[in-house]
Amino acid sequence: MLKIGVVGTSGGWSSEKLADTVAAKTGYRLLVDMENVAVDLTSGRATFEDTLLNDLDAMIIKKIGAWYSPDLLDRLELLRYLETRGLKFFSSPYAILRVLDRLACTVTLRAHDIPMPPTTVTENVSAALKTLNTYGEAVFKPLYSTKARGMQVIRAGADARAMIAAFQRENRIMYIQQKIDLPGKDLGIVFMGGRYLTTYARCAGETAWNTTTHSGGKYAAHDPEPAVIELARRAQAPFNLDFTCVDVAETDAGPIVFEVSAFGGFKGIITARGIDAAARYADYVMERVS
Repeated sequence: MLKIGVVGTSGGWSSEKLADTVAAKTGYRLLVDMENVAVDLTSGRATFEDTLLNDLDAMIIKKIGAWYSPDLLDRLELLRYLETRGLKFFSSPYAILRVLDRLACTVTLRAHDIPMPPTTVTENVSAALKTLNTYGEAVFKPLYSTKARGMQVIRAGADARAMIAAFQRENRIMYIQQKIDLPGKDLGIVFMGGRYLTTYARCAGETAWNTTTHSGGKYAAHDPEPAVIELARRAQAPFNLDFTCVDVAETDAGPIVFEVSAFGGFKGIITARGIDAAARYADYVMERVS
């Protein structure tokens, strides 16, 4: 019997789904919440409640915490240490470390000439205001967030400086991206082991500026042109993730990439395409562990 643990959040839909799927295929179920993990850096032993994690055959990282924050980097460092001790991970904690921070992800994408919306990063309010006046309208994004949480759209104008200063009080480093007119949807282009799996669309709600389901967006099937899939493939390739989703928008000027997901989601894939990504991923991991 293979003993494959899932790092995730108790009660989280994708985490529970993956843990249940692995259990159905292996007869072993373990959902590991990182807040209850202890790692002895002297002996190398890691425990979750009464389970010695070192004895597992592998671990799949589905979620590293319920909320994105710099604390997740420290959790990943503990898992990276276990990886150096021989425990197999999917995806590698080191790979996830390079993509979890929005700025780190963007730097890698731009270093590989992946087209993105015009983006400026600064800690200076006056520099941010100058950038906003150039862009006209921009999305100010936290470095750690998901489903557009904490993002703010600011337009150039009389109130802009005050709005920027308020955002900067909560986000010292400001990630500023020109707001792009989207055709009412963006795409999640999914890869497993670097190979294309499928694509789904996120269609915006009637009043939201973004397409996330958190803001009322809906999933739909979509089949992009081969050139769009190839762009997404190039975007995810430098990160060496075992399972990921690339956020892409098809614009009048051509496709652009917003980000590469550290974890990728299952719900959009099964809702829009009828594909059980959790089952596919479990099979992928089991083949490589066996």
